[in-house]
Amino acid sequence: MPHAFSRRLAEGPLLCDGAMGTMLYARGGAIDACFDVLNLNNPGLVQSVHKDYVAAGADCLETNTFGANRFLLAAHNLEGRVREINRAGVKLARDVRESTGRDVYVLGSIGPLGKYLAPLGTVSVDEAREAFREQADGLLEGGVDGFVLETFSDLTELAMAVEAVRSVTDLPVIAQMAFTDEGMTFTGVAPDSVARQLRTLGVEAFGANCSVGSSVLYDVLERMLPEAAGVPLAIQPNAGLPTRVGERLIYLSSPGYMAEYAGRMVEAGARIVGGCCGTTPAHVAAMREVLDRRAPSARRAPVRPVLVRPAPVAETPGLSAVRPPTALQRRLDGREFVVTVELDPPRGHGVDKLVQGAKLLKERGVEIVDINDGSLGRVRMSVLATALLVRDGTGLDVNMHFTCRDRNLMGIQADLLGAHALDIRNILAMTGDPPRAGDYANATAVFDVDGVGLIEVLRRMNEGIDATGNSIGEPTSFCVGAALNPVAEDLDREVERFHRKIQAGARWFQTQPVYDLAQLDRFLERAGGSPVPILVGLLPLHSFRHAEFLHNEVPGITIPDAVRARLREAGDRALRVGIEMAQALVREVRGRYAGAYLMPSFGRFEVVAEVLDAVH
Repeated sequence: MPHAFSRRLAEGPLLCDGAMGTMLYARGGAIDACFDVLNLNNPGLVQSVHKDYVAAGADCLETNTFGANRFLLAAHNLEGRVREINRAGVKLARDVRESTGRDVYVLGSIGPLGKYLAPLGTVSVDEAREAFREQADGLLEGGVDGFVLETFSDLTELAMAVEAVRSVTDLPVIAQMAFTDEGMTFTGVAPDSVARQLRTLGVEAFGANCSVGSSVLYDVLERMLPEAAGVPLAIQPNAGLPTRVGERLIYLSSPGYMAEYAGRMVEAGARIVGGCCGTTPAHVAAMREVLDRRAPSARRAPVRPVLVRPAPVAETPGLSAVRPPTALQRRLDGREFVVTVELDPPRGHGVDKLVQGAKLLKERGVEIVDINDGSLGRVRMSVLATALLVRDGTGLDVNMHFTCRDRNLMGIQADLLGAHALDIRNILAMTGDPPRAGDYANATAVFDVDGVGLIEVLRRMNEGIDATGNSIGEPTSFCVGAALNPVAEDLDREVERFHRKIQAGARWFQTQPVYDLAQLDRFLERAGGSPVPILVGLLPLHSFRHAEFLHNEVPGITIPDAVRARLREAGDRALRVGIEMAQALVREVRGRYAGAYLMPSFGRFEVVAEVLDAVH
């Protein structure tokens, strides 16, 4: 007689839960703590994650026991409590199932040993089998419905784990390998070869999980299918690739993106889908919706949504829950030619000169100004304070540059929420120059996320959730832009990031200074065009020396030889020539692109004001 899990799997696709470690960390777990022992020390925290996944619509819960083997637990002096921790992990999931009344299956999670096997390492075959058997015994004692052996990079180790589980039970086993972004295991085995070997192990299902995102594992699925020989396939990707490797890993694939891929995976032939690192209840809820729409299941009771909007509250006078579009957004949506001028925050605490310069620009027809955020890694007044003072002093709409260098992920989100509350909603999302580019070479950069990740954070806020999928209440209404360098040294990488920024949610781009539109044209041709508006960066040149400095010493700026030669020949008239070249570019940009983004040098607002004459 087939086990209950096997009978249910035969009826139709199953949805697993998402990340456990991601959620435990987001809810207060220390990054260097042993998450498995929380089954004993903080069971309520573990159960809160299980409950949210059940509420999101998961059909299967994986126990919080991924690293609960004797080798990994030894790092925390817990190797003697393997069975206890695994039994407790199963009980917590089972208790959640009983309390919710949902028909979900509890799968005992077993991961790699965390030690290399002999001869490369010191763990013998017998020691490995005994460690896996010990963990399986603990999970069995807790009462699992099946096992999921996941995130293995070595087929030999995975085979040992399957053999160990099979030596103590005939319950269903799901076996999953991890793959690189090149679609190979970490030991260089292709998906079709993995499938041929895994199907011989007598498992209920096999497939891939972790390490990479939905796109790569969809390709892995397609390559496994012909070799599956009727064995169900299980695919559980990460929420994209981590955007920063360091103290923390940040995964920022959106729920909608992962859900769409989950639907495609089921249509292609997968029978079990779900998520791994970075996946939250919001991702699982989105997958549930897609799977129900594409393959409705009469067996499943309706599921309450995970993210519930709070009841309406009284608004601050003058501010409504739904903000009107910004001036920049209106111009972009109306396909009007946009002109914005960059202002650098002061090095001190006085803004009078900056405000006077902004007023001069307003008199020349400027409606929008950009406020820089510590460009070149130099210390200046904070960008948000400057933006507020300029806006309040001039009435101009503000586009606030925002970088990832100086803030961790919590600080980024806190500052963005504050900016939105103060009605600063145009955000140019940028990675930021490293500190070594400026006056504080020994300062520490954060870079929890890069520019692409920041765009994703902003897009999520516009959906009403934070970076980990938790509700922020009413969605924000940021108008999000991104930076573009059409003359980057590595154009393939810039094209790839260009597409990733669009996918993440960028609504327009602003380029680095351009001195030959043909260079921008060639970049966009290489990228296959742009579905969003492009504002072309223009920085008037003051002299040949100025041009040489920018070309040779400032990251991201390339000035063609012909332009520098013309300034050299101009001699004392170089400033006039620089203005004339900028005016000519403005006229050319106006006929071909969405707008111009002007950058004054040396605080010379009158130079930019003269260039603006070409706009009218």
